[in-house]
Amino acid sequence: MQTDRHTDRQKHKQTYTQTVTQTHRQTHRQTNTQTVTHTHIHTDTHTDTDRQTDRQTDRQTDRQTDRQTDRQTDRQTDRQTDRQTDRQTDRQTDRQNRHTDRHTDRRTSICNN
Repeated sequence: MQTDRHTDRQKHKQTYTQTVTQTHRQTHRQTNTQTVTHTHIHTDTHTDTDRQTDRQTDRQTDRQTDRQTDRQTDRQTDRQTDRQTDRQTDRQTDRQNRHTDRHTDRRTSICNN
């Protein structure tokens, strides 16, 4: 029983991690594609210096966007994990308290008889 719950939690974590990672990759690819397309449209009429500047700007933008996306994804994952952990801890505490209460009730009943 305990192993089943553990396995379910592991599967849930794995599925969630894969989903977040996949979403992050898709966002990253989409952003990079938009940036590169934008660059190609404009570089046709630019000089070499302009192209160099554009490439630097694009790389800078990509890095900045990646960092921003990473931070956003991390915050979102942290919040989700915190909520999940809190719920799990609450359930575990409730189960433990119910068990303790039942045990205490039995003892009290035996002592009173």
